[in-house]
Order: sequence, then C-alpha cells, then structure tokens
Amino acid sequence: MGCTFSGLNALYDSTNVGGDVWINENRFKIVRQLGEGGFAYVYLVKESIPDSSAAPAVGLANKVKDPSHLSDDGTYAMKKVLIQSNEQLELVREEIRVSSLFNHQNLLPLLDHAIISVKPTQQGSWNHEAYLLFPVHLDGTLLDNSKAMSAKNEFFSTSDVLQIFRQVCAGLQHMHSLEPPYAHNDVKPGNVLITRRKGEPPLAILMDFGSARPARKQIRSRSEALQLQEWASEHCAAPFRAPELWDCPSHADIDERTDIWSLGCTLYAIMYGVSPFEYALGESGGSLQLAIANAQIKWPAGPKPQYPEALHQFVTWMLQPQATVRPCIDDIIYHVDKLISKFIEISYRDSVKGERAFNQ
Repeated sequence: MGCTFSGLNALYDSTNVGGDVWINENRFKIVRQLGEGGFAYVYLVKESIPDSSAAPAVGLANKVKDPSHLSDDGTYAMKKVLIQSNEQLELVREEIRVSSLFNHQNLLPLLDHAIISVKPTQQGSWNHEAYLLFPVHLDGTLLDNSKAMSAKNEFFSTSDVLQIFRQVCAGLQHMHSLEPPYAHNDVKPGNVLITRRKGEPPLAILMDFGSARPARKQIRSRSEALQLQEWASEHCAAPFRAPELWDCPSHADIDERTDIWSLGCTLYAIMYGVSPFEYALGESGGSLQLAIANAQIKWPAGPKPQYPEALHQFVTWMLQPQATVRPCIDDIIYHVDKLISKFIEISYRDSVKGERAFNQ
C-alpha cells in the first residue's frame, strides 16, 4: 500500500509546517495544522507541482476518479494517523476499504492514502503511519459552526436547518442503499463538514467512516449483546447513540435504523446546538443512558420566531426508543422534502409581502 516515495516520510519529521510529505507518487507541503484527536492529526496541505523539466509524475489529477474533487488551488486536508498496534492497523485499513465503497456528493471522498512502516522512537511506540488525503472544507464542522453561532445567540434559519439536514440524509441514504447496507454509526455534528455559500444554503458533507460497518447484525446471545455494547461505547458518541446500542437484548436484529436515531439527535442539534439528551441533562441532571432510554426531549427557547412545531414532531418521530417502529431513511427524505417545499414557500410568500409593504 503506497510506494517508495511515501517511505521518505519516515526519514524526517515530515509534518512540520513548511515541510514536505509524500503520499505515494505525489508530494505535498504542510501549510498548517487544522486539528488533532487521539493518535490522529489533520493538516492543510498544498500539492507541490513538479518541475516541468523533470521526469513526469503521475499527479493527483490522474488518480482521482471524480475531477470535481480536485482542488482549484491545490490545497487538501491530510490526516496522519500514528498506529501503535496490529489492531489499530486493521482499523485504519478497514476505514480505507469502507471509504472506497462510497461515491456521493454528500460523503467525504478519500482521494489517496499510504501506510508506511516506521521504527519506534523514544517519543512514541508506533510502528506504522497512515496518510489519508481528502478535499478540504475550511469552514469547519457543523459543531464548530454551532458553537460560534451559539456564542453570538444566533441560529440557522428554518430553511437552512432543513437544507443541511436533507444533505446529511442524502449521504446516509447512499450508505443504506448498498448491498449489504452500511451504517455510519457515528452521525453527529462533529462529523458533518459545512461550507458556507453566498446566496445558497450551506453545503453539508458527512465524514469519518472509521465506525462504518455493515448495518444488519443478528444478536442471539448475551455475550454477543455485550460485545456489541462494548464496540458501540468505543465507536458511537454517547449523546447520539441509539438505545439498542446502550442496552442490547440477547435476541435482537440490529439494522441501519440506529443511524436514524442519530439523525434525529443531529437535526435537534442543527437547531439548538446540542443533542436533546445533553440539553435534558443540563436542565435536570440525571443519567444520559436513562434519558435516552426514555426518550426525554425538552425544547429550548430557540430563535424568535421559534422553529415550526412540525420540526419538533419530525425529531420526535425519529427518536422512538423501539427501533422496529423507527422510520427508515427513505421515509425521512420523503418527509423532509415535503417540509422544505412547505417552509420555503412560506418564506417566499413572507418576503413578497415584506417587499410589497416596503414599496407602499
């Protein structure tokens, strides 16, 4: 996986700002660090175009399947993962394999990758490094945007709430429609990239497929149920985790509707900045797991005018503790499209009325 050029990264600290890093045959310059978490670091990088007099290089443009994913200015996001065990190595390889299954405008594509062997050092015990290259979205995640807006007591408009949510649903529908269906398993605002566009709703892209797995699992023993709960505790964010992943019965059929629960929490968070159960705990305290099991939902004051009651009902419809009565992604998209048509028409009528009143 990868070629000899990527191996050059191990010869020096390739992730200093201004330094070079190779991903297979392509060289990139580190511009700045964008973030970090656990054993992973994310950098803004810029492709180094080879001297035309030198031997021709393969070039990223010749490797990427969809030209629309290529950057106009050569900048990309690169994730570097420090791998300390064979288990972590397999997880990274699985993330790469799963990412290659998807091809949708609302799912973040993996453009290129390389995994290299490195010698352990005094600073760390890792024995491999992975380099994953993605398109860059510098406006940050939905979580970043929500925090910034909350600090200024600002909210997304009803139209933007629905348009952002619709795009997340579209990406998830692509995953759920595969054979076999795949569940993302960690849908949350921190895994939705946002790009703000003048005169248009924000672009929303679902990312991070490290937890994505075939959605349908048959649980037929207590040990299998406990194994699933332990896996979910490590891979699914607690405030967005479905009840059946907190307390799985010994006989259960798990499917992609675990993602629908997370979608309901995410729609609430697009409106109010937190998951419904984080808000409920902030109001009255108690146990997060118990609040989720009982689907305790409270509604903050929100913007003025407030969000339509239809949005609250939509969230409640998705947050049904019994997975068997939860809607599927096609149902969600059908209803969100109806809501978009309704509230965009209302918004248009209101703007026309306002313009007429102004002209009079």
